[in-house]
Amino acid sequence: MTNKTMRRALVTGGSGDIGGAICTALAAQKLHVIVHANSGLMKAQALVDEIIAAGGSAEAAAFDVADADASRAAIEGLLADGPIQVVVNNAGIHDDAPMAGMSSQQWSRVVDVSLNGFFNVTQPLLLPMARARWGRVVCISSVAGVLGNRGQVNYAAAKAGLHGAVKSLAREMASRGITANAVAPGVIAGRMTDELFPADQLKAMVPAGRVGKPEEVAALVAFLCSDVAGYINGQVIGVNGGMG
Repeated sequence: MTNKTMRRALVTGGSGDIGGAICTALAAQKLHVIVHANSGLMKAQALVDEIIAAGGSAEAAAFDVADADASRAAIEGLLADGPIQVVVNNAGIHDDAPMAGMSSQQWSRVVDVSLNGFFNVTQPLLLPMARARWGRVVCISSVAGVLGNRGQVNYAAAKAGLHGAVKSLAREMASRGITANAVAPGVIAGRMTDELFPADQLKAMVPAGRVGKPEEVAALVAFLCSDVAGYINGQVIGVNGGMG
């Protein structure tokens, strides 16, 4: 049961490592969290069950953010239950290859999820936020979108596109009490990074000499989604142990 006075937050890719930590952090701030998954609804529901067991409020939703029609239909269904004041665009994939050997499908798929997915999910939420004169839009980017990374031209392009999007959206919506920011994690512990970076390579890459924790990213996201962060707008903030 959702308390009607609770703010609601939609977190795309909410069942992954960073997404799950964000969902948990927002629930701890007494938001009702909509845990989104692309197809893994069981995983999203498992996180919902954990949040509820800990005294929080949550529900699961599954749709493909890269599919404009499916996204709009799903979001209309969610909005029928009440406004969504917070959206965290965390869904993303990578499909790495040097650009000289990259297929058009690799390019399109990565851009579709990260960048087109941001539009498909966020655009239908903006007018309801504006009517309420309060809203928070956070995009999860990557240090690759700031510094670039070999083999990730598609991923870095998609993430850097989010930076331009939040800076522009902040200018459009700030007078309505809506903020738009990006959080750019560096090397964060989880299924993807554990295989990619051996310990000695990490020490050379990251001034802090360690991987970050998903909870360290989530803490910043939760702060940006709070009332006290209302004057932080149009920013790209790194969580990267000093990488740049």
